[in-house]
Amino acid sequence: MYELRQNNDTRPVVYLDETWVNLNHTQGYIWQNPENTEGLKVPIGKGSRLIVCYAGSPSFGFVNNSKLVFRCKSGSTEDYHSQMNADIFEKWFVEMLASLEEPSVVVMDNASYHSVIAEDYPRANARKADIQKWLEKKFISYSPRNKYKLDEVALQMGHEVVRLPPYQCQYNPIELIWAQVKGEVAKKYSTFKIRDVEVLVNNALDEITKETWKKCGEHCNKLQDADFIKEGLRDEILEPIILTINPDDSSTDEDENDDDELPY
Repeated sequence: MYELRQNNDTRPVVYLDETWVNLNHTQGYIWQNPENTEGLKVPIGKGSRLIVCYAGSPSFGFVNNSKLVFRCKSGSTEDYHSQMNADIFEKWFVEMLASLEEPSVVVMDNASYHSVIAEDYPRANARKADIQKWLEKKFISYSPRNKYKLDEVALQMGHEVVRLPPYQCQYNPIELIWAQVKGEVAKKYSTFKIRDVEVLVNNALDEITKETWKKCGEHCNKLQDADFIKEGLRDEILEPIILTINPDDSSTDEDENDDDELPY
């Protein structure tokens, strides 16, 4: 991303991600009287949840018609990754790409449903005969590099996919958007009914402005640029330490007692 900016790449950068909102989502601190008889009473547990998938850009805000909000299956206690699968995401992803008005750079993380490979290559534990048969069929004599299915789809539609480094969500401005949305929901939510939290989530998403996206994007760009520069300076700052060990050298009691002869 740093290099794209340095090269004055004019394509819009589109960030996407998924998040969730629990049925019992509230603020960290709520008012109650000392007897605990008045004030907001939060049910025990997290309850059911909504899954949110969206895409947006610091250049123009959310991508038109790309908002996806749906309820997890009833009774599910697992996180949203178990409910958002490759089929759901691929359908949403293709429709989102179709809504983009110009070639764009699409940034996303490496969640498993983002990273389905374009072809099922033989695994390391496959039988030798099966691997040979596959290679002969493809007329290749080397191990192919994995290609992700959605990256290929995006390329065919005129877009480029860039993947975030693992566990580096701070580079994605949509994470700041999620925090703002969840904060708004928590402030206004008091009924603990799934239909009400769904309304609040949609309303909070609709209230996010292009200016908010721009500010979040600028913040993440600064983080990206600063870390890129730090990474480049790391080798210059850290000088190599060379230890030379001569197996013929031996210490004596006289050497150990002589401060002038101690190696530093």
